[in-house]
Amino acid sequence: MPPKIQQKSKEQKMAAAMAGGKGKKKKWSKGKSRDKVDNKVLFSKEQLNRFNDEVPKMKLITVSAVVEKLKISGGLARRALNEMAEEGTIRAVCVSRAQRIYTRNIGDDDDDE
Repeated sequence: MPPKIQQKSKEQKMAAAMAGGKGKKKKWSKGKSRDKVDNKVLFSKEQLNRFNDEVPKMKLITVSAVVEKLKISGGLARRALNEMAEEGTIRAVCVSRAQRIYTRNIGDDDDDE
């Protein structure tokens, strides 16, 4: 049996409890912050030319891919891709509420097969 340890009195316990709370407060990290991107909401001439040159050559065309590549806003990218799909330059693979996926048009349309 281990030797008996003398217990603290109530006053000593109270003093120890009060003293323990006065330590350093925890420093919270600021967290990871993303840089604010400044995407354009209108096409400049060179951006429009770049859009018309590069996008039809991409294998997988999504709104987010165009936004990242050309630094334009999502709304502008969506409307430009819709317009391009109507012209027949690119072809829609999957159009849903959440994600629109297009691909390049290779040769003639394969709809009549």
